[in-house]
Amino acid sequence: MNVERWLRLIAGFFVLLSLVLAQVHSGYWLLFTAFVGLNLFQSGITNWCPMMNILRTLGIKD
Repeated sequence: MNVERWLRLIAGFFVLLSLVLAQVHSGYWLLFTAFVGLNLFQSGITNWCPMMNILRTLGIKD
């Protein structure tokens, strides 16, 4: 798998996890969902994402 596919998997996992935590623990976990969404939005505009840099550092291919 390439970096973009890993990025979508991780973002989807974070959103689902934060929704479950908001339901079970505290509604403040929805702020984490908003953070992931805003990060995806700015990534679409600037073509830069911190998670992509992390994945490349870990050796995931482009």
